[in-house]
Amino acid sequence: MHFETTRWSMVLNARDTRGALESLCRTYRPPVLDYIRHRGYATDNVEDLAQAFFAKFIEQAWHADADPMRGRFRAFLLTALKRFLIDADEQAHTKKRGGGVHFRSFDQTTGSPSTLDNISDDDTPEQAFERSWAAALLGNAMRRLHDEAEAAGKLTMFEQLREFLGERPDEADYTRVAETLHLRRNTLAVAVHRMRHRLRELVRDELAQTTANRTEMEAELRALRHSLGRILQ
Repeated sequence: MHFETTRWSMVLNARDTRGALESLCRTYRPPVLDYIRHRGYATDNVEDLAQAFFAKFIEQAWHADADPMRGRFRAFLLTALKRFLIDADEQAHTKKRGGGVHFRSFDQTTGSPSTLDNISDDDTPEQAFERSWAAALLGNAMRRLHDEAEAAGKLTMFEQLREFLGERPDEADYTRVAETLHLRRNTLAVAVHRMRHRLRELVRDELAQTTANRTEMEAELRALRHSLGRILQ
């Protein structure tokens, strides 16, 4: 994988087109929500604060200040969010402003994980943000894997094997799915191995979208490895 400054494609493209910016905000909305929630804000204020944050992020073009040479976009976004919440607290109230951005939740049909499944009430706001960020990143990678399988005419196999990507299957699971797909056990094991390998490649590619070079990407991978679990092992 070759890195250049422009490898921050998701961020840099957002400077030029509103569609790319809305996609960027939509992708990383769950970590923002989970961070705000774990800061102890009232439930009915969490959504409003997230909407206001992204509205200001868009209106004031904060992303234009993101510098690939200074490291990871995850850290940039978290710093911007912390500063926003300080300002919001000082103002004593927030006003809901959607900014014309429409968000969609994860499409569960593509295997995207729910962030709440991996987040504990005991997590710090930073831990919740990191776990949710990892889930968003993994969700993007899973969607891409789903689309590749569909394009290759292997969507049925993907749907059957997707459950094995996070946890290694036992023999009973292999037997059950092999019978369903009319495949030999060894053939199925090879297919699972290839899907896991491809998913790891896609996760790394997603990481490369918001890191400036291989060193930063590997550091981000190490930081998120615990949250991503066995998928990257």
